[in-house]
Amino acid sequence: MNQRPDDVGSLPAAAQRAGEEFARLVAVNQTLRIECPWDARQTHLSLVKHLIEETAEVVDAIEVGTADDQREELGDLLMQVVFHASIASDEGEYDIAEVVRGITDKLIARHPYVYGDAEVPDDLDASWERRKKAAKHRDSSLDGIADALPTLARAAKVAQRVHDVGPDMGPAQDEDLSISDREAGEKILSLVRRVQRVGVDADQATRAALRRWEAEIRAAEQS
Repeated sequence: MNQRPDDVGSLPAAAQRAGEEFARLVAVNQTLRIECPWDARQTHLSLVKHLIEETAEVVDAIEVGTADDQREELGDLLMQVVFHASIASDEGEYDIAEVVRGITDKLIARHPYVYGDAEVPDDLDASWERRKKAAKHRDSSLDGIADALPTLARAAKVAQRVHDVGPDMGPAQDEDLSISDREAGEKILSLVRRVQRVGVDADQATRAALRRWEAEIRAAEQS
């Protein structure tokens, strides 16, 4: 059983170096919040668009960029986390230490087979979702899925939740478990092109279908 990493002095050198650089980033952000007019006037809401943009740029760097692109864009995204925590600290809500402590404690609690005596589960994804559902006292397998997710990403998340911890909704129509990522992408793109030609808003139609499916899932859970 691994021990909880509370003793910072016992951490690997790489982790200690990361801690030093992270502390430097927090200090720079705090200075900018005082001395830079732009940084000083930002709020949680004003930063949302930047958070979305930086997240999208990380995705681009991972999918089509280089390792240097990833390093840079991940740093920009990390800056957003530190920035939001700094704003919250100024407002007396929480600080960056609480953010880091919270995610660390969560990871330890969600991995009892690493930081405890539990056996490694056969289905890691489903086991993770069950522990998360219990910890957050959720009534539905759909609870906690972000409304702001893009439609396709939300549909995929709903499908994953149903598979892991939801009711049995039966297989998808013409389900083909052997389809490759490339084939799936081509089929989705082909369908979007087809419906667009006949004047159907693909994103809007998918959102409507997804809402209907979510209602069916919640009804099945209630029954």
